Amino acid sequence: MAKKAAKRKSRPTVLVIDIGGSRVKVMTSTERVRRAFVSGPGLSAKMMVRKVKALTKDWSYDVIAIGYPGPVANNRPLSEPHNLGRGWAGFNFEKAFRRPTKVVNDALMQAIGSYEGGRMLFLGLGTGLGSAMIVDGILEPMELAHLPYKHGKTFEQYVGAAALKRVGRKKCQRAVDDVLKLLLAALEPDYIMLGGGNADKTGKLPRKVRLGVNTNAFAGGFRLWKKGAVKAAGVGRRKSRAG
Repeated sequence: MAKKAAKRKSRPTVLVIDIGGSRVKVMTSTERVRRAFVSGPGLSAKMMVRKVKALTKDWSYDVIAIGYPGPVANNRPLSEPHNLGRGWAGFNFEKAFRRPTKVVNDALMQAIGSYEGGRMLFLGLGTGLGSAMIVDGILEPMELAHLPYKHGKTFEQYVGAAALKRVGRKKCQRAVDDVLKLLLAALEPDYIMLGGGNADKTGKLPRKVRLGVNTNAFAGGFRLWKKGAVKAAGVGRRKSRAG
């Protein structure tokens, strides 16, 4: 019993930061209480760091896992996000927080927390469209959102939050159903896991499609710091869309 208690005590406390287009959510591996603040098109990377520090000033943590809404390399964003402010590309979160930090694409972080084995395609239906695959434990971040879909528009423009608001729930559900069928045929996953704030607004789920929960993003962040929990084909080691 004493050895188990010592092992638990030796594990670092992880602060997970899930950066979304409408909110930034935080949780630690010890507190397991979610806190959040509004993000939006005016939020810069420096402002996000200040707000997280203020929101978590009564928490203690050793390391950080960040889910970023865009491609990542070497634990830093590769480009500016579509739904936030400026100053994210190349930003050094580890230096800003003064803690060891792992940064991955936000969809990949939620995918890690949702993974149930085999070939899984994760799709995050939120402000935009997040995507990632995990194949037999190997992480494969993806950027499907801005690929052309039809009528000169992208996948995200048909199934993102703006589309839901513009055309209504029924038409958006039909578009989601069509996108799911296309991606099942093209990528041949064993199953698709749906996450994101609008995942529960879909209709009857097709076969091979499962509904995840948003707390899986936090579970994914915790797993990033758990030794041997994921086979990160590039997380923190080589250039890819995972940091």
